[in-house]
Amino acid sequence: MKIFVFGNPDLDFDSLPLRILPELKKRLPKINFEIKDPNEEWDFFENELIIIDTVVGIDKPTVFDNLENFSAPPRVSAHDFDAYTNLKYLQKIGKIKKIKIIGIPPKIPEKEAIESAIKIISN
Repeated sequence: MKIFVFGNPDLDFDSLPLRILPELKKRLPKINFEIKDPNEEWDFFENELIIIDTVVGIDKPTVFDNLENFSAPPRVSAHDFDAYTNLKYLQKIGKIKKIKIIGIPPKIPEKEAIESAIKIISN
């Protein structure tokens, strides 16, 4: 199993998935975790795309099975192209068949994020 991890280490509100990654790798050694930039080209194209990412507006770690759970951010220029837009595009052209996003709220404690992510991944 491969899980992509999104986040920005330079932004505190968007770095939690990256901060918990070492512990996830240690406790789930059979999982292949890969840090990905959500706006770069990917060569994954497996049956199901699994992502861990920060999700603003949730209170606890939550699994999302489709992109319709998210609202598109405003786009004024090409600089506003984000993970959601890229994922919607890949889905539209048929590169993504199934998606699962493990959403991590930006402000929960790291220990809670780790335990929740492990429980979700193990199920």
